[in-house]
Amino acid sequence: MRYGATILDASGLRLTAQEKALFRAVKPFGFILFARNIDTPDQVRALCEELREAAGHEAVITVDQEGGRVQRLRAPHWRDWTAPLDFVQAAGPNAAEAMYLRFRLIADELHRVGIDSNCAPMVDVA
Repeated sequence: MRYGATILDASGLRLTAQEKALFRAVKPFGFILFARNIDTPDQVRALCEELREAAGHEAVITVDQEGGRVQRLRAPHWRDWTAPLDFVQAAGPNAAEAMYLRFRLIADELHRVGIDSNCAPMVDVA
């Protein structure tokens, strides 16, 4: 089966009937979540299942979870992370290892709710 080469989003915490119909027809490659789509771990997990069911396949689900002001999943259900460059500065000579561990922890949080991918950048310039 061929899937559309698009990544779409939803308007809220659950899919509307119109969104379900659109996603069923378009069969997007995947979805991106925004703050408006995030409430609790159970809700996010249910939304991810709903998105994949509507798309009719194991669609990729991504989010932008860098830390600082660019963080969609927040406390009290998830860790609040400092901005990446502040984190690197605080880690000093251990920055590479600290960033690796940081993103492993973020990956675990995302995986637990059904999110496959993080749009965090690979390189930031101070």
